[in-house]
Amino acid sequence: MIQNKINIQEEVARCLLCENAPCSKACGKGDVARALRAVRFDNAGIARQWLDGCSQDDLERAEKACLHYDRPVRIVQLASQLEDERVKRELPSLEIDFCGMHCENPFFLASSSICTGYEMVARAFEAGWAGVFYKTICLDDINEVSPRFDAVHREGKLGDFSSFRNMEQLSENPAEVDFEILSRLKKNYPSKIVVASIMGSTEEQWIELAKMAEAAGVDAVELNFSCPQMRIAGMGSDVGQDPELVTFYTAYVKRSVSIPVIPKMTPNITLMSNPAMGAYFAGADAISAINTIKSVTMDDRAAVSGKKTVSGLSGRAVKPIALRFILEMAKNPIMKKIELSGIGGIETWRDALEFIQLGCGNVQVCTAVMQYGYRIIDDLKLGLQHYMCRRGVDKLSDLVGEQLPLFVRPSDMDRDTIVYPVIDREQCIGCGRCYISCMDAGHQAITFGDDRQPQIVGNKCVGCHLCRLVCPTGAIGSSKRIPKKKRK
Repeated sequence: MIQNKINIQEEVARCLLCENAPCSKACGKGDVARALRAVRFDNAGIARQWLDGCSQDDLERAEKACLHYDRPVRIVQLASQLEDERVKRELPSLEIDFCGMHCENPFFLASSSICTGYEMVARAFEAGWAGVFYKTICLDDINEVSPRFDAVHREGKLGDFSSFRNMEQLSENPAEVDFEILSRLKKNYPSKIVVASIMGSTEEQWIELAKMAEAAGVDAVELNFSCPQMRIAGMGSDVGQDPELVTFYTAYVKRSVSIPVIPKMTPNITLMSNPAMGAYFAGADAISAINTIKSVTMDDRAAVSGKKTVSGLSGRAVKPIALRFILEMAKNPIMKKIELSGIGGIETWRDALEFIQLGCGNVQVCTAVMQYGYRIIDDLKLGLQHYMCRRGVDKLSDLVGEQLPLFVRPSDMDRDTIVYPVIDREQCIGCGRCYISCMDAGHQAITFGDDRQPQIVGNKCVGCHLCRLVCPTGAIGSSKRIPKKKRK
């Protein structure tokens, strides 16, 4: 059994990711907070670089200074378990072309409250973000509610969202003000990609906004066909659910401007490919997906004057749904030439990689920035670069769509072989979680006695791997794939 070890991911999840962190100030020689942040965002293998030169005394001082509501993060013990997996060669470039635009990396801010003014976007650019899909601009008067946000917290842990709900609509600035901001951003940051997100309610409005965007000097225009909480009918996701409207409005804009046009799809639909194909046939240069998912949360603190409504859900919980829609479009043989910009639950570099491997040449991030700030770009870039080094990949474009051939129809899956779970006795702590789940939700293929040692019963096990998924220590792995025994 495991003794005197901690789960570093579980421990670092307790870190509050403080501003001007007391732990780093107390340490003096390293940057403890930066190391913890690297672990938190899936870069444990490179976190030691921020602890180089730190003595035991330095780490003890950092741990004593840890700002927390119950007990300090166990910095000393955590540091002792970190392995150094830094690569020994120069990190590869993350440059990639998207819609003919050269991007220094694939990481963009998604159209939302994280990019609503010049100073905000400028700080993001300085931090290392490659571009921005600026908050959606319209010609209507936008009047927002208060409060406008709510969250479902992970296991009751305040400040850590498993999903996030918002009732926010579009930019509250006059259109002229926003386009002047975009013009300044492009002038002062010419190497960054500036995309204007727009929303109209008529053909004339879509054309007018698109022409204003092009006149402002932006690189591309995103058509917001997907906002789920517009108070005016015939806008947002009302459009995205109607393939005919998507086709017409995309065609109107394409005929009006020469810059790339990128419709943004709604997930509040059964088959996204239908409106996406409409955009494709109308000449769209790429598709953005997904926008938020219509949802309900019940916290009374999120009520507006005692009333509640349906609005959009985002955050890590929506990522599998977003990936499903990206896969649907990427596998559509009619849309093979369309480029994709992935959105939905991207928090770590590995999240971004999954979208890239399904065909996205660009990814957009929102909710993670709302929680943790622009600083997460450091770990997004470093994690992806180290992954490329480990794989021996020199160009990010080589990863785009590489997983698509692995996805087949359910009828084409291998049903003649089996992979059995295997228990690592050194890792197992004897909690019995695998036994409980298998007995009550599986095939009663695990025994558990007074010795607290789970045993897999081979002639009952069907290889579903529920036990592996519920194991809190990672003690259950997999055997080699073998042919199934013939039923008698």
